[in-house]
Amino acid sequence: MKRTLSIQTAHCVNEKITVAGWVHSRRDHGGLIFIDLRDHTGLVQLVINPDKPEAFKLAESLRDEFVIRAHGVVAERGEGLKNPNIASGNVEIVVEELEVLNRAETLPIQPFAEENQANEDLRFKYRYLDLRRPKMQEMLQKRAEMYRRMHQYMDDRDFIEIQTPILANSSPEGARDFLIPSRLQENKFYALPQAPQQFKQLLMVGGVPRYYQLAACFRDEDPRADRLYGEFYQLDLEMSFVEDGEEVRQEVEPLMRQLATEFASKKLLDLSDLVVGDGQPIPRISYRDAMETYGSDKPDLRFGMELIELTDVFANTEFGVFKNAECIKAICVKNGASLSRKQIDQFTDIAKSEGAGGLAYITYQDGEAKSPIAKFLSETELTAIKQKTGAADGDAVFFGADARSVVNAVLGRLRNEFATHFKLKDSSVVAFAWIIDFPFYEWDDRGKKLDFGHNPFSMPKGGLQALEAAATDADKLAIVADQFDMVMNGYEICSGGVRNHNPAVLYKVFDLLGFSKSYVEEKFGAMLSAFKYGAPPHAGCAFGVDRILMELIDETNVRETLAFPKNGSGVDVMMDSPSTVDPAQLRELGL
Repeated sequence: MKRTLSIQTAHCVNEKITVAGWVHSRRDHGGLIFIDLRDHTGLVQLVINPDKPEAFKLAESLRDEFVIRAHGVVAERGEGLKNPNIASGNVEIVVEELEVLNRAETLPIQPFAEENQANEDLRFKYRYLDLRRPKMQEMLQKRAEMYRRMHQYMDDRDFIEIQTPILANSSPEGARDFLIPSRLQENKFYALPQAPQQFKQLLMVGGVPRYYQLAACFRDEDPRADRLYGEFYQLDLEMSFVEDGEEVRQEVEPLMRQLATEFASKKLLDLSDLVVGDGQPIPRISYRDAMETYGSDKPDLRFGMELIELTDVFANTEFGVFKNAECIKAICVKNGASLSRKQIDQFTDIAKSEGAGGLAYITYQDGEAKSPIAKFLSETELTAIKQKTGAADGDAVFFGADARSVVNAVLGRLRNEFATHFKLKDSSVVAFAWIIDFPFYEWDDRGKKLDFGHNPFSMPKGGLQALEAAATDADKLAIVADQFDMVMNGYEICSGGVRNHNPAVLYKVFDLLGFSKSYVEEKFGAMLSAFKYGAPPHAGCAFGVDRILMELIDETNVRETLAFPKNGSGVDVMMDSPSTVDPAQLRELGL
């Protein structure tokens, strides 16, 4: 359909044009009818005069969201009648012909009532209407623009875009798979790929120098505000003849800086005080340092509030809560003395949810340290606390005393919650960091057995020698993987590493967890076979596209970055999915 877009009409004064779109609003003003016509570029005003009886009669019957086409002459609006709030506000279209392309029933949601939006399930049920909102239209355009920038960046650096299979094999590590029964191979299943990990490594064996794709990935993980259920998208890439993760980091971080500054028009936070060693503009922080300093492996660096080690201060304390604790740390909250008792109780509940027994604190007011625990502390201890935390009048110091891992988790969570409460997270600023040197092994969620820290496909630093020297659980926990994450404003947006391309190392990696060679061959047969025929050293990473977009467009829920998301329970309420299927289909699949 040939039509002029609303945004173009300002340049068409005295021209006859055709426009088409939705009726955004209709107003009867005496002998004239005014219609705001909306298309994807904005609004334009139509004027229908009674001297065009057919058009006027039709205009009287129009209702919001009817789809119409109008033909007429563009005229400049009179003085005092111009609308500076829209691109076409200086003109209007005097309609000569009017046509209804489709009628609309009363909408079940009101997409343009920004202050009174329907709840998420109702919006998602009628997502095709919700997408008419300018905010949603902008999101779709932004996502497309980000994809274009990513494609251009990778193409300019000689990466080859290759699509890997969607029907893949089940993988034993990571999240739960989505399984698909095979009709032709009874009692066997495909799995939707959690990531293209094995395929991209096989591409390196196949002689591909540099690979990438904007890949769909599938994991059966519980959804949350920053994690989609079921399917998500990532910029996946791999590079051959790479033995050091730093080469990958240097290759891709300019893209992230470009997206933050040019795409999102945000300011990069100067973190030069954290940059050491190679002098890269984005700091590299070891996993251990991140956990000890920020209580998180994805720290938000837009604010300070670091964890302060105080274990030595209380080495001889008589305070029972601190006396037998493995680790004692604190965070100093500027202006924290302004917190009410009720607010402190709320933060105490947060601390308890992370495993703390309670939340000890000291506030500094009028030159005094005020606290329920102050009377149990010596003057030497009180002096050291104030000195080490840098607390001043009006501040508050909150303590964690427990096992080191618990203390880090509790104070890391509180650090983030306090920053939110005191509005320390500047949305106009982006703070990047690389977290490096992750533990290869770690205790599982129940603390019963060792498991892989990230995945078994990364190269342990020290290679086979480091693995063979690991005789105890402590030795295994000390092994460091050449793995890395990029974090942005408290979100993990990238995970990568140097890959294990040596069969002997892969066997040993699993052997240390009690898995046999036959198990490894069954699960990773294609990869092991390929590695035996001359696999080059290689490395790569993957960026979470949805999460990056969420943060760069200042969205608080990652579900709003997709055109058709599932709700917080993993249900597509628009398409009624998941749903039951015909019993005949199940019989055909042998189920």
